[in-house]
Amino acid sequence: MKRLIFTIIAFITLSAAAQTLDECQQAAERNYPLIAQHDLIARTTDLTVANIQKGWLPQLSATAQATYQSAVAAWPDEMTGMLQQMGIEMKGLSKDQYRVGLDLQQTVFDGGAISAQKQVAREQGAVQQAQLDVDLYRVRQRVNEMYFGLLLLDDQIRLNNDLQEQLAASEKKLTSMVKHGTAAECDLNNVTAERLNVAQQMTTLESQRRVLMAMLGTFCGIEMDHVVKPAAVDATGGNNRPELRLIDSQLRLADAQDRALKSALLPRLGVFAQGFYGYPGYNMFKDMMRHNWSWNGMVGARLTWNIGALYTHHNDKAKVQLQRETAENQREVFLFNNRLEQMQQNEAIDRYRKLMAQDEEIIALRQQVRKAAESKLSHGIIDVIDLVRDIYSENAARVQQSIHEIEMLKQMYDLKYTTNN
Repeated sequence: MKRLIFTIIAFITLSAAAQTLDECQQAAERNYPLIAQHDLIARTTDLTVANIQKGWLPQLSATAQATYQSAVAAWPDEMTGMLQQMGIEMKGLSKDQYRVGLDLQQTVFDGGAISAQKQVAREQGAVQQAQLDVDLYRVRQRVNEMYFGLLLLDDQIRLNNDLQEQLAASEKKLTSMVKHGTAAECDLNNVTAERLNVAQQMTTLESQRRVLMAMLGTFCGIEMDHVVKPAAVDATGGNNRPELRLIDSQLRLADAQDRALKSALLPRLGVFAQGFYGYPGYNMFKDMMRHNWSWNGMVGARLTWNIGALYTHHNDKAKVQLQRETAENQREVFLFNNRLEQMQQNEAIDRYRKLMAQDEEIIALRQQVRKAAESKLSHGIIDVIDLVRDIYSENAARVQQSIHEIEMLKQMYDLKYTTNN
């Protein structure tokens, strides 16, 4: 009764700590350090777009300059002489000139350049996010490898324990037979040695399991001591891999860049205001008569058209088109290789299904042979070596069945990974 209670408590403890494959994959993605880049990329994109949007704000600049000129505007000598005869002294402009001012410019129409630049920034952020999704998706494959490795070790430990129990039962029977003089002690020693050899294998299996369980727990960032065998899945259907979404985002980026190139060909319209304090001012005639600093200002509108963009427009569009063609080629290459992977995985699943269909029959036959050998041993008409061989043969058949089942499940979930269905 105490043993039953202990077994129930142990089972509840293991079940509480058990993690499914989906839970491990989700935990691994959350725990993987690369996940932090999602927020970093989003914040960087938002800051970039915000900075581009500030292109609509008035642009204010302050200037201060001092110059000395080799020549300045001056009255003709005849005019200067005539003014002097009239009692008017015309000093002319000074060759040293000074200015401290402000320049304010406001964009009114930019041909859609700012809007296009914001869209390009957003699409660049989307490409980075999509690439990050691709990198994070590979984490699932690493989880699959460790998870199914643990399942295989669990089954091998279970079968090893069964093998030890069978050898222990034969050992117990031989011990009784040796006491009654119906079996040789060397036969008992042979079975005992085989049981100890299997126990050594158990030590190795348990050590491998502890290491792999610790690795998976660290990778997922959770405490684990038990995994659950997943159900068989059908992963046939469409392809939802993040690599395809990455290619789609690259194509959208190319479209945004194409619109930015078109906006670069349009003229810009803006208004401006300039003001400065210095010498000379706008009234140069007055400043020729007296060298005093003055306040000066100007407002106006300016239309600019950078026709230099036409020089590189054709080549820039060709580069964007090459980006599109490269992305489409990457799609074709990925889908081609992906289809090959699906073919191999589907074939492997079919192969393991066929092998598993024969495993039960093989195990049943091996079990009958082993039981017959144990019966013959009781009557002293079979060698112990033959019995041990039959016990190992049955265990090997069970191990093969376990390997076939785990490998088939792994191929199913590898196919699920390949198609992301």
